[in-house]
Amino acid sequence: MTPLVFIDGDQGTTGLQVRQWLAGRTDLRVLQLPPAQRKSAAHRAEALNDCDIALLCLPDAAAREAVALVRRPGVRVIDASSAHRTSPGWVYGLPELEAAQAERIARADRVSNPGCYPTGAVALLRPLVDAGLLPADHPLAIHAVSGYSGRGRAGLEDHEGAGAADAPPLQVYGLGLQHKHVPEIQQHAGLAHAPAFVPAYGHYRQGIVLTIALHQRLLPAGVTAAQLHAALQARYAGQPCIELQPLGGDVDGQRLDPRALNGSNRLRLAVFGQPRTGQILLAAVFDNLGKGAAGAAVQNLDLMLGLDRQPLAA
Repeated sequence: MTPLVFIDGDQGTTGLQVRQWLAGRTDLRVLQLPPAQRKSAAHRAEALNDCDIALLCLPDAAAREAVALVRRPGVRVIDASSAHRTSPGWVYGLPELEAAQAERIARADRVSNPGCYPTGAVALLRPLVDAGLLPADHPLAIHAVSGYSGRGRAGLEDHEGAGAADAPPLQVYGLGLQHKHVPEIQQHAGLAHAPAFVPAYGHYRQGIVLTIALHQRLLPAGVTAAQLHAALQARYAGQPCIELQPLGGDVDGQRLDPRALNGSNRLRLAVFGQPRTGQILLAAVFDNLGKGAAGAAVQNLDLMLGLDRQPLAA
């Protein structure tokens, strides 16, 4: 029987993108509730227990409530919220995290989709920590700028609604250094301490550029930008959704466009080094609605269904 997928929260930014990417597929069926039933707990509970996989595109509290509504043992869940990303019993839905992670996702009953910012941060940091090139207790500061769709409907209203002309070109937030993604980054990157994380929203719809600056004098003796690049290359060789930008070239002439991979489930990583000052910059570019949300959810869905599909590409 063709598997049945229920998207709970299919009218939000992530849910709409998932629906768009699943449209026209014949290897699965998508269960949708009529508008009048979307907020009905009884109808949602029925749909959650009738499907094979429930994909939750909901705020954290609503996602926890949805999981509690699942009674039938055979129902598997992908949660795109941040409610379960550090919870025991949930498999972290970043297939490229380590060699066995894709198989763990394929077998799991409960998968927590990674956050948008953590996707880039963890993909850059975890291989370097595992290789011993970046100490787990290294003091880290992470900066990232996302398109305003990362705020959900509020961001779309501010930048595309009646008052769009007054929307600021850039908003830095999380200034209390307690962003909800910090525990997720710390746990899944293998860090001993919480990194300082400073996010921002730009006046463009979607796409993320995330950077992490390192000082060679604080790294193990002899570690270079080339070694960090080689570790990332070794980790992600053969991974269809992750690409590594070549090292070197006209670095001063290069630019990072956060929108470069919009509409895809790809993640582009880069390493930039300045030997004179001993400074290194790690960078990630990806779509906050792609590899940072809906694209990752579809990738995890295919793994759980045992479907061998090519990743969405720009």
